[in-house]
Parts: sequence; C-alpha cells; structure tokens
Amino acid sequence: MMKAEHNGQEYYRLYIDGQWVDSSSAKLIEVQNPANEEVIGRVSDAAASDVQKALESSEKAQLQWQRLPAVKRAAYLVKLVEKVKEKRDFLARLLVLEQGKTYGEALGEVDDTMAYMMYAAESANKIKGDILPSNREGEILQIRKVPYGVTIGLCAWNYPLALLGRKLGPALVTGNTMIIKPHELTPIASAEFFNLIHEVGFPPGVANFVTGTGAEVGQLLVSSPITKLVTVTGSVRAGQQIYKAASDNITALSLELGGKAPFIVLEDADIDKAAEAAVSARFANCGQVCVCSEMVLVHEKVADEFTAKLLEHMKSIKVGDPFDPSVTMGPKANGNDLIKIDDIVQQTVAQGASIAWGGKRPSGGIFDKGYWYEPTILVDVKPDMAAAQKEIFGPVLPIVRISSFEEAIDIVNASELGLSAYLFTNDMKKMMHGTDVLQVGTVFLNQGMSGCMQGYHSGHKLSGLGGEDGEYGLEGYLQKRTIYMNYL
Repeated sequence: MMKAEHNGQEYYRLYIDGQWVDSSSAKLIEVQNPANEEVIGRVSDAAASDVQKALESSEKAQLQWQRLPAVKRAAYLVKLVEKVKEKRDFLARLLVLEQGKTYGEALGEVDDTMAYMMYAAESANKIKGDILPSNREGEILQIRKVPYGVTIGLCAWNYPLALLGRKLGPALVTGNTMIIKPHELTPIASAEFFNLIHEVGFPPGVANFVTGTGAEVGQLLVSSPITKLVTVTGSVRAGQQIYKAASDNITALSLELGGKAPFIVLEDADIDKAAEAAVSARFANCGQVCVCSEMVLVHEKVADEFTAKLLEHMKSIKVGDPFDPSVTMGPKANGNDLIKIDDIVQQTVAQGASIAWGGKRPSGGIFDKGYWYEPTILVDVKPDMAAAQKEIFGPVLPIVRISSFEEAIDIVNASELGLSAYLFTNDMKKMMHGTDVLQVGTVFLNQGMSGCMQGYHSGHKLSGLGGEDGEYGLEGYLQKRTIYMNYL
C-alpha cells in the first residue's frame, strides 16, 4: 500500500521495484501547508540502503525497458496521462496544500504535467539518427542515439508535479529508467503521482520514487556509479554541489539553476503592454518561477509613466487563501525564503531605495500564521543594490532606471546568472541586437512570461548546463553511438 501508519502517524512510503516499501531508517519527514504552517502529511526519509535498492532496481530494469520499441514505452505514458487527467482536481488541491500556489495555478501545473508527458510520448517515433557515407567500399557508417541507462530526476519545490513530468516523460520514452526524488518541502503530490504509475503497471524498476533531503538522499543518488545521468532543477548552490558529487564518475548532468531575469523597457516600448506584463511576469506563483522577472531596467525617459502604470496594475493582485477563486497570489512556500526576501528588501532600502508598494509581511486574520509577504515594488534602485544583485525568487520587483539600451545590456551581462530576459521595444534593430548579445538562455520579446512544450528551456553561465523541453530537451536523454558496418 502507498500509505502506512506508525505510532498513530500516517505516512507515504517509498516506491521501489514496483512496490510501496518502508524506509529502513523508519524516520519521517513532516510536510507543512505554507498558508498556515499545519502539518498536512508525512513521507519516509530514505536510508542509504533504500537508495541502493532503488539504484539496483533501476539498473536491473533498464536494458529490458530499452529493448521495448519506443512506441510501446510511449503507450505507458499515454495511459499515465489518462490517470492523471482523472485525478486532476485531487492533484491540484494537493499542490495548493503543500506548495501554496493558487488553485487556478495548481490546475495549470497539472495540465502542464500531462502536456510534458504527452509531448514525450508523441516523440517516440521521431527519434532520429544518421547514415553517413563511408570512406571505404562496402561499409555503412551509422550514428545511433541510445539511452544513458539509470537516470536521476531531482525536482524543485516550486513546481513539484510539472517538473516530475518534464523529466520522467522524456527519460522513459528514450529508454532510460529514472529515480525521482522530490524536494522534501513538496513530496506529497509526487507520491500520489507514483500511485498512478503503479496503477498503470509500469514494469518494476522503470520508475522509482525515494524521499529525503538533498544533502543525504540526493547526494547518494548523484554520486553512485550506477547513475549515468542526473537532471536537476534547483538553486545554483545545489547545482554546484551536484556537479562536484557527480565528478568522480563523470556522470552526465542537465542543470537548470537560478536566474536574475531583467525586464528591459526601452523608450519606444508599448508602455501599457509592458506594465501589465511586468506584473504577471513577477508575481505568478508568488514570484517563485525560475524565469520570473527579477528586476525592471526601464529607460529614464519613460520610467515615471511605466512606474505609474505598473502600480495601477498592482491593484489587481489579491493575496489570501489560495483556494479562494478571487485570490491571485498565495504564500511563499517556506519560511527560510521569507526571511531572505525581507532581508533583501531591508538592505535595499538601507542603501537608498524606496518602497512604492508593499514591503512587509501582512498581519491579522489568516496572515498571522503562514509564510506571507506583500507584493512589493522598490523604486530608486541602483544596479549595485541588493535587490538588483541577489536572486529574490519571491514577490519583490526592483525598478532600475537606465539611460540607454547598451547600459541595460552591460548590467545583464555582468551578472553570473543567465537564465532569461525580457525586452520591450518596437525597434526591430534593437530586438535583433538584444537576441544577439544578451547572455541568457531565453529572451521574451514584447511579451510576458510564456513557454511552449516544443521550445527549449536552458540557462547560460551559472544558470545551468544542458536543458529541457522539445526536440533538444529529448536529445539530452540520449547519447550517440557510432557503428562502422562492413557488408562485403
């Protein structure tokens, strides 16, 4: 059974080799609702022996799974999507409870989870290799794409279910097996997802699920010689630690890490459109999106107009119970981040910036418990101030005035991070110049935050290595094998 009980406490078990099993440690991790700090569930804290069993199970299952035609592997994913669709509302409610996003955002996440897996399934018969002319008579030169083997999916807490589908779908359809480790803050929807995997009847060991901390369970998964590829969504610090842990075995890595996305508004931009987009691009999921706008760089000629219109759009944000249909922003997912965000705001104000909107934790009523922070706008921010330098990953938007596009480019490219950038201008030359020189993985031109399954999501510099989504993301789960075949 998926759940068990110990000393009156119900908890989720580990899923290894097609079975729900207890952790050898008998330890549990409590999961809180960030809206009120109440414990909503418990998961097993895997021991080293449990991790080893999961690795060995994945290794044992992999070759047989690889030998299945890709379309048959895809058929399992299609059945899984059908199960997820039946549980759409149930899974969305779990996401609200453990992560804090609004119910509407949670439904969108479940839909994205299904879309990621369906894209992978529909790609099963599109995996291509090459046949090249040989230098010798009677010889064929082939380049085939083959799976890595045992892969590890380490998922962040901001989109626990979507990231699971984003990794698991392409890993399995390309013939790999995968062990999923969700973040310890948000493991419950993922556990229920694996119950659906069990119901579909995936072969034992093809998809395993272990819970625990990154420092212990994650470290064991990444450093094992059985592991052949690790895909991670997380912080730069976590990515650096994983890079080191994987180095001894030269394990392949795909890292999607932190970002400091600039929202550049030039003097010829559509200011109404830019102001509206800036709000949605910053405050979605309480600012907890890797490609969220982290700071505005607005030309001084239109800065006052832009700021006034942005503040007008701020009135549309309502903070409160994430199950309330009228609410557009829930709490932060954890208390430690809340402290960090408030520290950044206070540091920036001490450096000379001003608060134009919000700037503190709300109080009274439901806000007396939970990890709440007001949507916040900081003005008079300079490029060297804390809010312009540090990744915020929360509902705070600093506004920096610039005198030219080149100044904006210099500010962006001076950062060690390079995940995404937004650019609002009607000058085609500046659009093309921006896409040439901005050192980021994704550029949004004259639009807010968006994405397509067939696109490619990647970071430059410290923001990552490799990437996900689309044809290029699928390729990340395949390595190449060259064959010289003599037929004379």
